[in-house]
Amino acid sequence: MEYKRQQPALPVVKPRLIIHGGAGNITPASLSPDRYKEYRDSLLTIVSKTHSYMHTPSQPRRNSTSPFPTALETATFAVVLLEDNPLFNSGHGAVFTRDGTNELEASVMVSRGFAKRAVGVMGLRRVRNPILLARRILEHGDADLVGKRTASSTDGLDVPSAQGHTQLHGETAETLAEQYGLEMVEPGYFFTQRRWDEHVRGLEREKEGRGVGTWSADEYFPQGTCGAIALDADGVTCCATSTGGLTNKLTGRIGDTPTPGAGFWAEEWTEAGEPTGSGWRDVQGPSSSVMLSEGLKGLLADCFPSPSLYAPIPSDRSSLITTRSVAVSGTGNGDSFLRTAAARTVGSIARYSALSSAVAVTKVTGPGGELQRSAGDRWGKTGEGEGGMIGIESVIVRDGKGEVVETRSDILQDFNCGGMFRAWVDDQGIAFARVWRSESAIPSTYSGEGQPEDPGLWAGEKQS
Repeated sequence: MEYKRQQPALPVVKPRLIIHGGAGNITPASLSPDRYKEYRDSLLTIVSKTHSYMHTPSQPRRNSTSPFPTALETATFAVVLLEDNPLFNSGHGAVFTRDGTNELEASVMVSRGFAKRAVGVMGLRRVRNPILLARRILEHGDADLVGKRTASSTDGLDVPSAQGHTQLHGETAETLAEQYGLEMVEPGYFFTQRRWDEHVRGLEREKEGRGVGTWSADEYFPQGTCGAIALDADGVTCCATSTGGLTNKLTGRIGDTPTPGAGFWAEEWTEAGEPTGSGWRDVQGPSSSVMLSEGLKGLLADCFPSPSLYAPIPSDRSSLITTRSVAVSGTGNGDSFLRTAAARTVGSIARYSALSSAVAVTKVTGPGGELQRSAGDRWGKTGEGEGGMIGIESVIVRDGKGEVVETRSDILQDFNCGGMFRAWVDDQGIAFARVWRSESAIPSTYSGEGQPEDPGLWAGEKQS
């Protein structure tokens, strides 16, 4: 009988998800109980629907061994829901410029799997869902980079494809959107009365000498973004971010959301050993392999080869090789994110300082972090430096033979301002939503349709 050496098992990575809907001067006093409930219910509904989508098999995807949606598909699915919800500053809920127009921005980035890896679009006025345009440009990138035309220009601009470009603006980007068959709308689609009223109040306050038109100490003026981070079964992380920008920004202003390294970042790298080790909590034992339960084997058998066989943790840990990936999405005062290259700084701290990505996020966007320090003596007066960040870190540890000995992932979140709208799903599949730092993370159950139950958190959270 011919002996065939068993191939190293592919890592079994559990998909993860977190979303955000903006950050800034959000205080309990600035949100009425009804308004708070609107935000909370919307966040829970969106994260629940996306979680259900993420765990619904379809067919194998590009560059994937799994029948479940990729990180790119999951993250953009969530952001489309955010863009279509007028509560959030993206798509239909976008803020107005000083001139009373809406100019939208969006971006996507993956840790691996696509040649371009990152795409940002900006200055959009007619694309219903900007995040889908960013995604399409990323997906077409492999062909565009080798000069293969994916579409033909039909009007004044010569736009055969996105070519090798990472960022595209205005009419050129919208021409591509039309060629890709994305839904286009009239500018009036983006109008909402609430955003218009904020626009008017901000300019009036500025005229009266009571601060700047983009920020208020008395109420929450949206200056943040919407975003989602997803980790898929292949260990790929993806960030997807979309925004209308700062309330009363200058027409033509470009923020951090479509700028790689500022408002978003994703990357993957390998390092010797396991410097951010978790204590080897996931895979342990003296035997030559770790056996999964029969139930778990049955669940995974259709999706992953040899799911029950893992190599033991080697006694010589110096032989370990760790693959780490991280994706982050920022929200807040975009100009401060630009000045500090906030998202890439998080990745660099994690990669080159052998620190966890959670520590890196806090060093940049936590209280007293790099983002806050960038405002100097203007902190608390103009909105500068305010913001937060969400993310996911994935870790896959292999021994010297390439066998997987551990996989783990962490949800990342921190902010330095009044609050950050965010929601995530824990390891047990329970959805959580938070706005402030000190509130209780009381879970909310949800149905398959994503409709959350409201356990009446307002009074308890207001007291905390």
